[in-house]
Amino acid sequence: MGSGDRMEWLDRGWVLAKAEAALEAQPRFITDAQAPMSEGGIHDYYSNGDYWWPNPDTPDGLPYVRRDGESNPGNFNEHREIMRSLRTNVAHLAAGYAVSGKEAYADKAVSLLNSFFLAEETRMNPHLLYAQAIPGICSGRGIGIIDTLHLIEVPVAIECLSGSSYMTPEIMAGLQGWFRDYLRWMLTHPYGIEERDTDNNHSVCWHVQAAVFARFVGEEEVLNFCRSQYKKVLLPDQMAADGSFPRELQRTKLYGYSIFVLDNMITLCHVLSTPEDCLWDYELEDGRGIRRGLDYLYPYLADKASWPYPPDIEHDQGWPAAVSGLLFAGVALAEPAYIELWRSLDPDPVDPEVRRNMAIRQPLLWL
Repeated sequence: MGSGDRMEWLDRGWVLAKAEAALEAQPRFITDAQAPMSEGGIHDYYSNGDYWWPNPDTPDGLPYVRRDGESNPGNFNEHREIMRSLRTNVAHLAAGYAVSGKEAYADKAVSLLNSFFLAEETRMNPHLLYAQAIPGICSGRGIGIIDTLHLIEVPVAIECLSGSSYMTPEIMAGLQGWFRDYLRWMLTHPYGIEERDTDNNHSVCWHVQAAVFARFVGEEEVLNFCRSQYKKVLLPDQMAADGSFPRELQRTKLYGYSIFVLDNMITLCHVLSTPEDCLWDYELEDGRGIRRGLDYLYPYLADKASWPYPPDIEHDQGWPAAVSGLLFAGVALAEPAYIELWRSLDPDPVDPEVRRNMAIRQPLLWL
């Protein structure tokens, strides 16, 4: 699909406005924000579990206690915000480069990528040993791997920038090396194995990351593994007969989580489908597949008032938003209604949690 075809659905003015803003953005790296409770070094990413709060029954607040669905504003989130900002700026710059050919966009994007992933002074180490730590309980968890879901847009942006002279062979090799190292860590570290084997959206997001990173570095064996897992594990274990995701419906933010998990299942279909093995068309014997999931959720995206469950405990007003899965599914399944709904929704929600749950900000790069 050429860029002209893509722009049938995407607003060129919006793309270029975002690229111009990213061109002026001041870069920040994880070395700029030290986490006081981290057991790692300045190059090690750190975050706290969202729903963990100081213990009201102890003098020092330790160990933290869980309040599902209620995000603690006092948690350390700077590394998350810095990483997402890097992703967003690089994606906007790469998309701007794709539609305009303006080398200044590529220059800034490559500079950001080099500093964040490769430069000795400012690079992030390719692991998540200290992600979603819980003070008083653990220094990091496998569940924290979901934090790097936002990095899935980076390899796609890098590939878009490969035509620029600023993306030198040395920088490209270094970036591929970083993602290869991180993928190996995800595949082999106990945290990665634990996250892979969860039974909810976390496992889906692990496979999305593994698939995108594997495609970027040419790991066909990992891609084949992810295809098999989609068919043999993710679909049968997580999707109900009606197309819903029961484990997400058990949460206190069931509408947002239902959108989030389906959006990422769609991304898996988009990334992993080949002419010989099309996940868009794959169904279990009882008919469960991505079409069934869309049939279930689409009516509630088009008319939120028809949602048959209680509102989310937090951030309910931010949903639905223009998640990329609607566009991807509309294109792949030739369903104009999905595309029209995507176009009608907000691509730039202001709610921080809704933004956090939108891993893809520039669908142009993916189509």
